This record gives sequence, structure tokens and C-alpha cells, in this order.
Amino acid sequence: MMSFWAIAALLLAGFAAHAAPPQSRVQYHAGDIFEITRDVESSEKTSNGSSGSSTDRDTVTERVVGASPAGLELEYDLPKEIRADQRAQQWQLPARALKPAQGPLQLLNRAELEARAATWLKVAGLTNAACGHWFFTWTAFRIECDPQSAIEIIKGFDLGPDDLREGISYRDPEALGPAPLKLKTASPEGSVFYVELAVDPEAVRRDRAQADVVTAEIMGKPTTLEAAFQARAAEKISGSIDMTFVTDPAGHVRRRTKVIKLHVEGVDGRLETRTVTETLERTPLSGPRAS
Repeated sequence: MMSFWAIAALLLAGFAAHAAPPQSRVQYHAGDIFEITRDVESSEKTSNGSSGSSTDRDTVTERVVGASPAGLELEYDLPKEIRADQRAQQWQLPARALKPAQGPLQLLNRAELEARAATWLKVAGLTNAACGHWFFTWTAFRIECDPQSAIEIIKGFDLGPDDLREGISYRDPEALGPAPLKLKTASPEGSVFYVELAVDPEAVRRDRAQADVVTAEIMGKPTTLEAAFQARAAEKISGSIDMTFVTDPAGHVRRRTKVIKLHVEGVDGRLETRTVTETLERTPLSGPRAS
């Protein structure tokens, strides 16, 4: 059976959320196309001598459909080289979304995704009764039928706010509170910013409890989130979130590196440590920044 950390990686996709930034002065144009690659490396060990590590890479394309005062209309899809059978398994893409200057992403092609989800279920020989349930073959997977899940996929490839400036308050939902961005270097080729945050133990505990619920369902011994959360109430959790942003000359974030370090002491005294390094990199494929 998969470890907690493996389940958590599937659930969380690496703490990939941030506060909405002020309206960006950085300009995008209809027709701009980017490739965004997400690399995740994780390692964990416990005081009883067990250890493990994993790596993962995912890639999407991001196309600017339009730009207006309301925000950016974007389309996300799998790369062109993806095989047809692999594409058929990912019914959530392509997805179109509005990224407003303030507020959450808004799904724009919900009806299209609903139709694709229905077709996917039919081809797989499944009914709506399977939706939302977890299964295990060579890995854990969830039968996802909600078109809104496309937004969660998109969030996993969001590098964060453009138009970064020193002193801007940056927030992560897994952190105890916000912290100001610091300018590390600046040059005509771009700038490097970083921020250091402390993890929120209750947020980590909630995520661990959610992973326990998934594991219990896969094993045929379902439990509630409340019971799982209570079972982990006595754990001592600490850690840090360190983030680095690299911009291009125009101010677009082209690389974001996020390093999460967690330390967990269980009620039995066992110590768990985990380090996750997530790197998101955006490469222009067309438009004025492509080369």
C-alpha cells in the first residue's frame, strides 16, 4: 500500500496556491503560447530507519486567448506530442479559464467539460456512482467527474503573480501567515525574489488526515475526516516553505522553485521528515518573448 506521503502528493500537488496579487502591469497578448513544466522531487525518512524518494514531471501548454480589463482568458492543454490514448484519459483538458486581476480562476467551458466527462465514463464502463471514489492499481487514483476539477489542475501550474516587487506581502494557505518578498538580485535579464514562510501545523494535519481517509477507502475500511483529524491531533508538526521567483526582462515569472520541509513527531515518538522541491518553469513557444 502507498505511504502517507505518496497519497499526500496526489492530493496536494505540492501546496500550489498563493494570494491574489495587485493588478499586474505586465502585458500579455492574444496568441502568446507558453509551455509550463512542473517537476517535483520528494524524499522522506523516519527515525525507525525507513526512507523513500520520488520524482515526477508534468507539462501543459498555456495559450492567451484574450486580454481585457476583466483579466486574462487562458486555455490550458496537453502538449501536442501526447498520444491520443493518453489525451483521452485526461478529459479535463483542454480547459479555458478567466484569470482576473483579483479573485479566483473562473472556468469558461464547463458545458464542454461536462460532455467530455460523460463520454469518458461511458468509455470506461463506469456510472456516476463511481464519481469521487478512490481506487488503487499501480497507484492511487480518484474517479473525477466534476468539471471544476480542471481549475485544480490549472492551479498546479500557476507560477504566481507577475509584476513582483520587493516588500509585496505573499501568502500561502499552508503557512502560518504572509511574509514580504525580498529582492535577491536584479539585472536587465530579470530579477530574483524570495520569501520564507513557516508552515501552519493545523493545515498540514488536515492534509495528513485527508490522506488517511483516502488510504482507508482504498483498503476497504472507510473513516471520516473528523475521526482521521482527531487521530492526528497530538502530532507535533513544524516546517518551512521557501520560495524563489525568477522573472524575465518584461517582469513575467519564468521559474518558481518551492522547497517545503516538514518535521512530524508522532504520539509514539517516531520522527518523520520530508523535503519536497517543486519547480515550475514557463517557456514561451510563440509571441514576442519566444526565441
